[in-house]
Amino acid sequence: MTSETFDVVVVGGGPCGSTVSTLVAQQGHRVLVLERERFPRYQIGESLLPSTVHGICKLLGVTEELAAAGFPIKHGGTFRWGSNPEPWTFDFSLSQNFAGDSSTGYQVERMKFDKILLDNARAKGVDVREESTVVDVIEEDGRVCGVRYTDAGGERHEVRSRYVVDASGNTSRIHGHSGGKRVYSDFFRNLALFGYFEGGKRLDPPYSGNILAVAFEAGWFWYIPLSDTLTSVGAVLLPEELERVQGDKEKALLGLIEQCPLIADMLSDATRVTTGVYGDIRVRKDYSYLQERFWKPGLVLAGDAACFIDPVFSQGVHLATYGALLAARSLNTALAEGTDIPEETVFSEFEHRYRAEYSRFHDFLVAFYDMHQDEESYFWKAKKVTAETTPAAESFVNLVGGGASQEGALVDPETYTARAEAAQELSAAIDRRVEGAGNQEILNTSLVRSIVKEGHQIQIQAALGRSDRPTPPVRDGGLVPSADGMHWSLPTPKEA
Repeated sequence: MTSETFDVVVVGGGPCGSTVSTLVAQQGHRVLVLERERFPRYQIGESLLPSTVHGICKLLGVTEELAAAGFPIKHGGTFRWGSNPEPWTFDFSLSQNFAGDSSTGYQVERMKFDKILLDNARAKGVDVREESTVVDVIEEDGRVCGVRYTDAGGERHEVRSRYVVDASGNTSRIHGHSGGKRVYSDFFRNLALFGYFEGGKRLDPPYSGNILAVAFEAGWFWYIPLSDTLTSVGAVLLPEELERVQGDKEKALLGLIEQCPLIADMLSDATRVTTGVYGDIRVRKDYSYLQERFWKPGLVLAGDAACFIDPVFSQGVHLATYGALLAARSLNTALAEGTDIPEETVFSEFEHRYRAEYSRFHDFLVAFYDMHQDEESYFWKAKKVTAETTPAAESFVNLVGGGASQEGALVDPETYTARAEAAQELSAAIDRRVEGAGNQEILNTSLVRSIVKEGHQIQIQAALGRSDRPTPPVRDGGLVPSADGMHWSLPTPKEA
């Protein structure tokens, strides 16, 4: 058995694993991703929120690649839901968090999207090994310190690391090592039956790229345009309707479509895809759950390995990548030389914020499933859940767009990326100064010029360690994001 050592081993190469590995590797740490499949591979969950597209993906540096991929642009969502018999539409631009160029998301083929993120991780210095299946976790004295895995040829390997991240999804084999179990929601115990169609209709512009969600007697349908002609169509069935998926799955799906007039009309000229990766009709248990513990010494759970919630607002990739960002901050802080923040403090911050985001969606969705309400009632429930002072409709859009956490990296990533670039510029100039360059080169860096211009009488290191726009902690005794957004910091008296 071969043995290697890394700072972090990430199990799973989906959006969560790609995100956390990239954000940690960019801080100079040695990161290994072990992915059991070979990309591109099929995955469900094609609708992305603005917070992912314009927040996380900008931090990862894949914005241009996503734009070049030609994914359909969605401006919001269209629903036939609740007591209103007519479809109603919300637009992301209603929220100040998603104004301007940030007011859109994408509908993506996950095979393409996930590969973009994984290839980006490789390009950013992550050691990515596909067709590598983790079979065991190494623990010593109550701390996880590595994994054992088999490669495509069946050879066994052992990898030691300071931390292991379980980003292997809902089928995780190692989530139980966190010391807790999955707690399933009593409310969301649904099942999804879905397939793909060619030639389906589109909503009228500019909303032709919107997701269409339609409630009907047995549950609700999603209708997601993945290209000009390809559409993902799925029925999420309520618990009392689950017996309908027994037997012939195609007959069951087509029968459900007939019972939902709006979806039937959208597919009136369409044909089901019956070959290739989109040719199967699939069933997925759609139970919502929350892990009792998101971390233990040496181990972090993120993405579907940690939690899953009913997907009516397409928040799955958002929760996965937001959790990855929070985990990356904690890992980077714990791995930093000379850190004075205890490990328990940094990972408790990760878990507290991650659970809070999950709870916002869970609590709102419980109310959203009350079909006796109209959209105005749903808007007010979103305002209550988020505790925002904005108008109710804007609170709703903030929530379903992924911006209710008020996390700067999701709605204003330029603040972090600009400071990170400035820090790199300064570091390079200092290195050249040591090698013989003059002081003037350091003084000409944008970071130093901004400090002089703004009249800050502080040391450069202090400038790098605090944001010009203080962000208060989200709880008593909590931490705040560092200036570059990639670590946790103790709040200053002004921030606290």
